[in-house]
Amino acid sequence: MLGPGSNRRRPTQGERGPGSPGEPMEKYQVLYQLNPGALGVNLVVEEMETKVKHVIKQVECMDDHYASQALEELMPLLKLRHAHISVYQELFITWNGEISSLYLCLVMEFNELSFQEVIEDKRKAKKIIDSEWMQNVLGQVLDALEYLHHLDIIHRNLKPSNIILISSDHCKLQDLSSNVLMTDKAKWNIRAEEDPFHKSWMAPEALNFSFSQKSDIWSLGCIILDMTSCSFMDGTEAMHLRKSLRQSPGSLKAVLKTMEEKQIPDVETFGNLLPLMLQIDPSDRITIKDVVHITFVRGSFKSSCVSLTLHRQMVPASITDMLLEGNVASILGLPWPPELVEVVVTTMQLHDRVLDVQLCACSLLLHLLGQALVHHPEAKTPCNQAITSTLLSALQSHPEEEPLLVMVYSLLAITTTQESESLSDELQNAGLLEHILEHLNSSLESRDVCASGLGLLWALLLDGIIVNKAPLEKVPDLISQVLATYPADGEMAEASCGVFWLLSLLGCIKEQQFEQVVALLLQSIRLCQDRALLVNNAYRGLASLVKVSELAAFKVVVQEEGGSGLSLIKETYQLHRDDPEVVENVGMLLVHLASYEEILPELVSSSMKALLQEIKERFTSSLELVSYAEKVLLRLEAATSPSPLGGEAAQP
Repeated sequence: MLGPGSNRRRPTQGERGPGSPGEPMEKYQVLYQLNPGALGVNLVVEEMETKVKHVIKQVECMDDHYASQALEELMPLLKLRHAHISVYQELFITWNGEISSLYLCLVMEFNELSFQEVIEDKRKAKKIIDSEWMQNVLGQVLDALEYLHHLDIIHRNLKPSNIILISSDHCKLQDLSSNVLMTDKAKWNIRAEEDPFHKSWMAPEALNFSFSQKSDIWSLGCIILDMTSCSFMDGTEAMHLRKSLRQSPGSLKAVLKTMEEKQIPDVETFGNLLPLMLQIDPSDRITIKDVVHITFVRGSFKSSCVSLTLHRQMVPASITDMLLEGNVASILGLPWPPELVEVVVTTMQLHDRVLDVQLCACSLLLHLLGQALVHHPEAKTPCNQAITSTLLSALQSHPEEEPLLVMVYSLLAITTTQESESLSDELQNAGLLEHILEHLNSSLESRDVCASGLGLLWALLLDGIIVNKAPLEKVPDLISQVLATYPADGEMAEASCGVFWLLSLLGCIKEQQFEQVVALLLQSIRLCQDRALLVNNAYRGLASLVKVSELAAFKVVVQEEGGSGLSLIKETYQLHRDDPEVVENVGMLLVHLASYEEILPELVSSSMKALLQEIKERFTSSLELVSYAEKVLLRLEAATSPSPLGGEAAQP
């Protein structure tokens, strides 16, 4: 992008450059100005505090609405994460009072070299670009463009100067544009008159302000054509060729014939590829996946780019082949060394946008980690940040694939419960909470999505410190819908009870939701009293709510269609009387119920005194249980002792 002096213009003495008077431009010092781009002025600047150089593209805007609209469209691009995409480092709007103009400023990475300089250097020397180097960087460009197109993002401004070289063999796409900026007809017409070179890379339909992924394919075809013909065609000839292809694609044949005569490397592959990329009608053009297939699958091209390397040495070919073929059964019998998990995760990273590989790899990981926990419950699974980031990437690449979603949720639940709070925090920062809630809301009809989503939500709440509790306020109502949809599902009820308990501890259940949540917890206990984990979490949740709300306490003791919560407590005790943990949680709930004067008569009439006496006598070694029993017994005795007037303090 930034040639060594050829297109630089230093400001004259005293010149400050557009936008320099205002914040946040004040933190930059303008070093020099490049020739105007298609959309605005490009400034090379130095950040005064860090001395780091940047390029700032300044686009003059007609009004606030135009600037804000463009800014809103560009902001999501800041979140892109790809090794071969240079995202904007900062976006802001500034006002230049000297000339009364509003500018949208796009801060980009500074690099001395781009594909443009490589092409020009070879053109001057009339030398062919090295085949191995070209295959390598082309693979990187294709991988980056495939990533963008997979996310429905169009580059719109693809040309050699916007493919920068970070090192001799590492390139990045930069200067992604927006629909708002690229459809400013007045600005484009002015730039076209000043320098038609800027528009020569654009597809025929893009000249009429119609952009699609196929527009990027045309631009990329022009770049490849320029790189392959630079040894025998000067810059002006190349520009006229690109422009002529919009009306007469036949002119490409002559160039391809010359390439063949001059024995340009890989001419056969390019001869097959370019006519398919440079079709005038966008619908006739191939996709980015087709380009990859022609060059790196059907052809013999090779690249260091991981997503295009189908047989990288660090991944055993047998494992890669089995995963690509979906033959998980053939490797389920393999042992469980960390090396195998690393191989599977690496394969997922190499083929992050191949759904079949992601499905098979997740299935294998789930089997390996699940089996490890069954046979070695206390063992730490081989989970780390690389695994979780790979799983999150799989979700991002295939957001609507339900089978993958279910497996990733299950794997993340395992890793979260096995690892530290920092891992849970990382998952929350990645927006996983919101992702789960969105799918619980939109996928009620999918039992597997609901079960795995609730399981992961439980794991996140259990191990993490929740900074932003706002999204959790929706959870009680969502769980109510889930339980109404699956009223007899024990697994769903178990996960729901765990989430309700943790939400109550976090204070994320509103007062108006107390009665509804208490009813659902009691319903879950009645449904699955044999599930000790469900029972424990349900009674913990009830105790937490009753502790802060007399309304919740009344909901527990009131006689309803399913019976009173007090009779349910007695049933639970009889069923789990040999399980100290269940009995302890029951005792904790009774302590909180007994703290309300209005509830004491209900406890007396339900014969809780006998149950508590039995707990006190059976669990003498548990100070906690004995303490709970004694506290409630004292309250009950006080409630039933004769009053000074000869009556009783509480009537059964």
